[in-house]
Amino acid sequence: MKFCSCIILLLIHLTIYSQEIMNIPPYLKKGDTVAIVCTARKFMPEDAKPAIQLLESWGLKTKLGRTIGLDSCQLGGTDVERAADLQEMMDNDNVKAIWCARGGYGTVRIIDLLDFTKFLQHPKWIIGFSDVTVLHSHLNTLGIASLHGIMPFTVPNAPEKVKQTLKDALFGTKLDYTIPSKSYDIKGKGEGELVGGNISILYSLLGSKSAITTKNKILFIEDLDEYLYHIDRMMYNLKRNGYFEQAKGIIVGSMRDMHDNEIPFGQNEVQIITAIATEYNIPIAFEFCAGHQKDNRTLMLGSQVSFEVNDTEIKLSFKNK
Repeated sequence: MKFCSCIILLLIHLTIYSQEIMNIPPYLKKGDTVAIVCTARKFMPEDAKPAIQLLESWGLKTKLGRTIGLDSCQLGGTDVERAADLQEMMDNDNVKAIWCARGGYGTVRIIDLLDFTKFLQHPKWIIGFSDVTVLHSHLNTLGIASLHGIMPFTVPNAPEKVKQTLKDALFGTKLDYTIPSKSYDIKGKGEGELVGGNISILYSLLGSKSAITTKNKILFIEDLDEYLYHIDRMMYNLKRNGYFEQAKGIIVGSMRDMHDNEIPFGQNEVQIITAIATEYNIPIAFEFCAGHQKDNRTLMLGSQVSFEVNDTEIKLSFKNK
């Protein structure tokens, strides 16, 4: 049985990559069910009410996972419980999308407990950001697109325009973003598959089977509450792993609440990233509207995009409807 599952996984994997395209999960329609589960930190049922109300306003149904309400050393249940809950929702034919309740830490502890055999045959949207980058990255290596966006935990503070971007992505409305450029952005144009997420998570996955590749792709990074020297270290590690050599562009989202040491590092996050990545002659946009901030617009990771930074604007257009 296990041998057969491995063969199925291999065949699906080869099919996806022979087509050189990402598998875009089916878009939702009214009446579909979205599951809410904990892959990382704990999340209480009462805290899920705003997210449930939001989904209902879109004509969707909600299924709360068994991990909602569990508490195991700040996590939403033990590793086995969280993995089992996510696995059940991945394999449940009635569930059309999975919304991770919140980030924090813990998803990496369950990624190797999951069986993606059925999910690869019948993919569905997995939604979240921050620690959920573990799932985004792993899905990307399997050829499945996913949604980097707000989570039930962040719904209460999310502006309406941000919630709308998640609805648009789930229901198949094309995403296009245009925001003002800054003087320190690096001008240029690029096209390719959008990949990435939280830089601390991307850094932690290097060398594992969940690590993404960036050849001919647009790399998105963001983070929160990090030391500046650590941003520098992570950027150098990504550089040494070839992440910038053949990339077509870099989009830097929110980099809030950075810390410095008693002896100042001497560069801020913009200067650190620019000093390391500018030699590759690719467009770099800073302070993009995604990440750990209220203006956290949905990104379809795995989608083909066109990306432009000019004197007045940053443009990101998703080619996959």
